[in-house]
Formats: sequence, C-alpha cells, structure tokens
Amino acid sequence: MQPVLDYLKKNEARFITELCDYLRFPSVSAQSKHTKDLAACANWLVKRCRDIGLETKLCPTEGNPIVVAKTPRRKGAKRPHFLVYGHYDVQPAEPFELWKTPPFEPRIEKGRVYARGSVDNKGQHLAHLNAVEAYLKTGTELPCDLTFVIEGEEEVGSKSLGGFLKKNIKELRCDAVVISDNGLPSVDLPALTYALRGILAVEVILHGPSRDLHSGIFGGALDNPAMALCQLLAQLRDKNGRIAIPGFYADVTPLSAYERKQLARLPHKDREMAKFLGVPELFGEKGFTATERRSARPTIEINGLTSGYQGEGSKTIVPSWARAKLTFRLVPNQKPDKIRDAVLKQLKKLCPPTVRMEIKAGHGGEPYIVSPKGAQAQAAMRALKSAFGREPILMREGGSIPIVNDFKKHLGADTLLLGLSLPDDNPHSPNEKFDLACYTAGMRMDACLWQELSTV
Repeated sequence: MQPVLDYLKKNEARFITELCDYLRFPSVSAQSKHTKDLAACANWLVKRCRDIGLETKLCPTEGNPIVVAKTPRRKGAKRPHFLVYGHYDVQPAEPFELWKTPPFEPRIEKGRVYARGSVDNKGQHLAHLNAVEAYLKTGTELPCDLTFVIEGEEEVGSKSLGGFLKKNIKELRCDAVVISDNGLPSVDLPALTYALRGILAVEVILHGPSRDLHSGIFGGALDNPAMALCQLLAQLRDKNGRIAIPGFYADVTPLSAYERKQLARLPHKDREMAKFLGVPELFGEKGFTATERRSARPTIEINGLTSGYQGEGSKTIVPSWARAKLTFRLVPNQKPDKIRDAVLKQLKKLCPPTVRMEIKAGHGGEPYIVSPKGAQAQAAMRALKSAFGREPILMREGGSIPIVNDFKKHLGADTLLLGLSLPDDNPHSPNEKFDLACYTAGMRMDACLWQELSTV
C-alpha cells in the first residue's frame, strides 16, 4: 500500500489541476444548449480513464452517453468485482449573479475549489479514479476487479441508466457498488451512509365555482376552495408532528439502540441549527431528536400552496380552485405504492362535499438500507478510519438516491455510500465548492477500501 499512498501524495498538485480541467466543462444536463458540452466532457473523461490504464468505452444512450471503464483483468483469475458509480453532468448554475466568480472557471481559495460540479459529483468520483491510477502506475496489484460507470443524466433523473443496467447485467454484475455522491458531517468525522429515505409526491387540487367570484356578492353562500384545502391539509398532521393517516406507520421499523447511539454521535445543537435555518425554534415528531427526524423518520411536507389572486394590491374574490403539492419522505420498509393508497384514501375521506377533488399522483422512490453491522459496511468503516485518521460514524441521510435501488434490482448488489461533501459545500446552489482535504482523503479512502472489501 505504501507506494500507492506515496504516489497520491506526490501527484496531489496534478490531481487538483486535472479536477479544475474537468470542472471547466459546463455539462448541464437540464439545458439542451449544453448537449455538445456534455459530449465534450464525456470524451475528456474517456481520455482520462485511458491515460490511467483503464479499458474504457463510451456507451451511447437515448440521452447522454455513459462512460464505462474497467481495470485490467487477469485471465482466469476469480476475484471480487466492485462497481464505482459517478456522474459527469451538473446542475444549472443560475442565478449567475450570485456567484463570486464564474461557475465554470474554477477558483481555489483557502484549500477549497469553487465551481459548479466540484462536489456534485466530479470531484468525488475523480478521487476514486486517481486512487486506481496510483495502483496501476506503481505496479501495485489490486485485490479485486473494478468497473466505473459514470453517467451524464443524474441531475435529470438518470433516465437512461436503468435500461443500461438491465442490458448489461452480465458485464456489470458485482459484489457491491460504491458511490461518493453524498455527505459527511466534517473533515474530522468521516461517515458511511447506510440508509436513505424514499419519496412519494402527490398534487391535490380542490375545484370550487366554475370561475372566480365576487366575494361581496357570493361570499358566505359557497365554500372557498382555498379555505377548504387549508383545513384539509391541517388534518394530515397532529400537534405532535405525527402524520395522521391511518396505516402510515404500519411498516416503519424502529431504530435499534445501536443506530440511535451512532446517530447521537453526529454534531448537533438545536439552538445552533435553528439559527442556521433562520427559524425561532425547531419542530418535529415528539420522542425523536432533530437528527433522527430529518434522517430516519417519515415526513409530510407541503412543497407548494397556490390559490386565488397573488398580484399587487387586493382582489376580493372567492377563487375557483386551490392547489397543493405534497411530498412524503419514506423510511426503510415503507413501500411507495402502499403509502400512496393510504394517502389518497385519507384525502378523499377528508374532502368536503362542497368542492370537487382532483389528485395527481406523482413520482415515487423506495427507501434504501444496508445492514450497518454487515461485513461490507464494517470494511468500509475500516477504510474510512485509515484514510481520515479518525473513528468514523454510521449515519442515515434524509434525501433520496433512486439509483441505489436500480443497482439492487438489476445487479443484486448493495451500495456503500461514502460521501465526501461537507454540509456547507452548496451543491445545487451558487458558489458550490469542494474541500481539497476531502478530495485527498477520498483518494486515500479508495486506496484502502479495495484492500478491506476484498477480504470479506
């Protein structure tokens, strides 16, 4: 291992330069004007992988191409096979005026690189590639076979990835998937994320009169859809923050004492979080800490609420309709289809006869969990400790990464989420950054990871 670690240290400046080169591509998948930029970025990545010594191909899809790169295989050798996932597409950079420097002109300041895509996700998966380069260029034998799958549509829902996995099951079947596209609490607190929440989206529209009506002439003679919707939504959660939908919690698995102990290690103070979020005080389901509520408990959120006149001044009407967009975050063992049925049943039950309800059931994604005490998870924890020089923690994340369920469904492999993003890195926001200490630690972590995983 020492030649690998020495190589990483010796080439650190070059790895930072190459990251900056990668970040100059405005590979924004949500905007068609950047189609050529995405293709150029994918070609840069192909060249980078081939320079490392990987067998690399650019795989066309109906959308943006997928880069597949493999370590050299020893003929006849039966070794563990692991897949590393990343994405070269990035979020739109707008609003440009909020960036201190142009988003696709990387700026290095105080040990951080500022640019769109720096942490989400170019820097994170490039750290893995750099570590593999160190193995190959020093002649240090990898104890396993590796395949990199780096796509260009993650920021628009990975529309081509599921079909690609299905078509290439034999080639891509592996013992585990490694993803660094999430976070850790701090440089001093490395973490393995072993669970993600799922999601269910629903839009509710209440229709009242056939048109907006004069409130002075008709007000009081019919129900106001905006008022009816507010009263309906208020009945979906009780005063203790618990979701008031029959059967909603039926399949929720309680946190174990071990999990609660691990989550309690996360740095958190309610008062500081409230100040950071700009609220008078925190709120959530009673009986759980704020950390548990936002990572390991199901939720309901009103994402948008619209009705009536929203312009300058007043307009005295009874609006003809009212609309709310809702999302439910789901925890492991909850099924989106089952929750959808329970939600729709309750909405219909609560709808008054004075209005007509229209429901648009949106997207859903299953939660994900891998055993935190499993051999692979513990191997990843050992690699984190070696790389960061600190005792790592296990954590859950409140967001959703739907592709991990695709990997499980098509390849039969669990995913280890080894994020390198700090809480203030601003992914999806202006002035996105990547801490270079996390970049270099990520390289060391990758170098150690294959040694640890290959023994379990």
